[in-house]
Order: sequence, then structure tokens, then C-alpha cells
Amino acid sequence: MDTELNESVYRSLDGADTAISIRDFDLWYGDFQALKNISLEIPRNRATAFIGPSGCGKSTLLRTFNRMCDFVESVRTEGTIEFDGQDIFKMDANALRVYVGMVFQHPNPFPMSIRENILYGPRRMGRLTKDEADEIVERCLTRAALWDEVKDDLDKSGLGLSGGQQQRLCIARALATDPEVLLMDEPTSALDPISTSMVEELMSELSQDHTVVVVTHNMQQAARVADKTVFFYLGELIEEAPTREFFANPREQRTQEYLSGRFS
Repeated sequence: MDTELNESVYRSLDGADTAISIRDFDLWYGDFQALKNISLEIPRNRATAFIGPSGCGKSTLLRTFNRMCDFVESVRTEGTIEFDGQDIFKMDANALRVYVGMVFQHPNPFPMSIRENILYGPRRMGRLTKDEADEIVERCLTRAALWDEVKDDLDKSGLGLSGGQQQRLCIARALATDPEVLLMDEPTSALDPISTSMVEELMSELSQDHTVVVVTHNMQQAARVADKTVFFYLGELIEEAPTREFFANPREQRTQEYLSGRFS
């Protein structure tokens, strides 16, 4: 396999705490079982990539981490998912989403100013002084590598930004509530190569002090940004390993076949 490994990004998983723990987890949409007996540990302050063909369950699991599944009436689950030792299904969903942020496949800035996009979450959590609001806006846009590009246009609509800028704005907005976990569902699939590279750099940087979980169809992207890679197929977790080991020496035949392009 010719996937290029970015040796500079990998950090050992040894000694890493667990941010999210999944045990014997099943999920159904009506009569269709989308996830089957999933058990997995997501390491804290590392980047974990979920890969696999379309319909394999990777996005379903990702969206379950902050209870997006609650919005689908036909969903039924069994098993446990714990965040910091708490059962997420016994937590208040809105409180959970403060700690577990989400960035979607297509940029979705709110139809409001750049400043108000960033402050949307913090304002819902409580009153802010002007100085506090200004600090949050500058800090989050700086962390998302967007501050220098928009600092003179904070009162302009976020919808007027380019696609890559909009996605970085969405990342900044997700960071504004200071989440412990950042979920990213195909965050670069709609972006050009330059914007993709910028977002990948962000993922690596953010995983220094946030737990990042990214769903990607791009195996090269997983190899570039993730410390741990997990392969799903037909709702099952087939293989998980540190990224260097995963790509260099996959153990399971189905993993080998997927990485070699024998099915997609």
C-alpha cells in the first residue's frame, strides 16, 4: 500500500487516558442494525480516525458521541458509551454537547456575523462582558488559523467567507465552549486542497489539548493526522491500532483488502 505515513505527527498511545469508552454498543434504525457490538477506547488528547466504506457505521458512531442520534425517532441503542466515566445517555444532552463539539462535512456557519457565530455557544451558557466576548472571539479564531484573515471584518456575515474559511469558522465556533472532545465528520470533503491542508494541520494541533475524532474516507488523511486508526465494515469494528502499525502491518484480511483497494 502506498499511503504516505506522516511520522512527525504520531504520538504514543501508551499512558494516554481514555476520553470516551464504548462497551458492547449496538444501534438500530428501526429494524436495521447499523452498529454491532462495538467496544472501543478513544484516547484523550490524541487524534483518532474512523475509516471504512460508505454505510459502515463510522459516522453513526461519531454522531452518537454527542447524542445527535436523539434527533432520529427510530433509533434504539443497547450497551454503554461513557464520557469521562459518565454514561452519556444519562447526561443532559445540551450539557454533553458543551463538552463534545461537532464539525460537519459541509461548512454550516450561522446566518449572522463572524463575531456572533463564535459567541453563539458562550452566550447560551451565560452573560459575557465585552472584554470576555472579545477575548473568546480572538482566541478561537486564532486557534482556527482564521484571525489574521477576518480580524477587520468581524461584523460581516460568516456566509460571505470562502468554503475553507467557513469550515475554519465552524471549527472556531466549536472551540468557543472549550470542549474536551471535537468530533469532525468528513470535515475536508467539500474543500480544495489548500484548505484541506490547513484543516489537517489544525486537527493535528488541536489534538495536543483536545480529543479529536475524525471520520474520513481519505486513508491518506488518516495516515497524516491520526494517532490511532479504526476500521469499520458493515457496522462492525474490524480492526484498531496505532496509526503507524495500522497502515504498516494490518492484521485482519478485510483491513488488508480495504487498504489495498480490493473493495471500497
